[in-house]
Amino acid sequence: MKHIYVNLKRFDIPKELGGVNSLAPMQEWSSKIVKEVQDKLTDYENVEFAIFFPEAHLLPALQSLNKDSKLKVGCQSVYREDTSVGGNFGAFTSNRTANAMKAMGVTHTIIGHCEERNDKKGILQRAGIKDYKLVNELLNEEIKCAQKAGLRVLYCIGETAEEKENYQEVLRDQLKTGLKDVDLKNVVIAYEPVWAIGPGKTPPDAEYISWIGKFIKEVVGDIDIVYGGGLKEDNAEMLAGV
Repeated sequence: MKHIYVNLKRFDIPKELGGVNSLAPMQEWSSKIVKEVQDKLTDYENVEFAIFFPEAHLLPALQSLNKDSKLKVGCQSVYREDTSVGGNFGAFTSNRTANAMKAMGVTHTIIGHCEERNDKKGILQRAGIKDYKLVNELLNEEIKCAQKAGLRVLYCIGETAEEKENYQEVLRDQLKTGLKDVDLKNVVIAYEPVWAIGPGKTPPDAEYISWIGKFIKEVVGDIDIVYGGGLKEDNAEMLAGV
């Protein structure tokens, strides 16, 4: 199975407001991209292609999917608690619950993206907490909520420049804690080296990415892995062959 994931962000904001959308109004381009991608996927087998949209994009994107489309639409993470029969009926104002996303027709979610990790780290810093392993525990709760709702999970791991010296310890904890008691059959790991993401940064080569892939499998066993950062025109061919 080949996995292709696209995380779309800031495309709903026009350039004059600091975003990157110069294509069309949000409803138009999100529907257009879904139609174009799903049409092209009809010629391919054993491909899982998921596009992760922020909430505002979900409805027009989902409405553009064909019944048997190979293209899947995902949301950008879910909350660590959810509704339950006979339990909490929905006191989750401002939070994106997995059951809400499932009810809308979403099939995938991305959890642990470096931007989500940074946000959680920032909250801990303000509280005077320096042990960031708690972040992995919170992400573990999100994954379990996603799976309970029937969503497939793209779980992101990766080390920052400051963590690079101890990257094995960092990645091992992200994997062990984040995936504790999780059904791995519905999880794909995305390795995103945070130190290599961004303008002017040099992405890792094929040898390094392959080594990280082997390390991940040594920690959690046989699991599908994708490279999740620094995709550029000049390294796309290399990454496709890893």
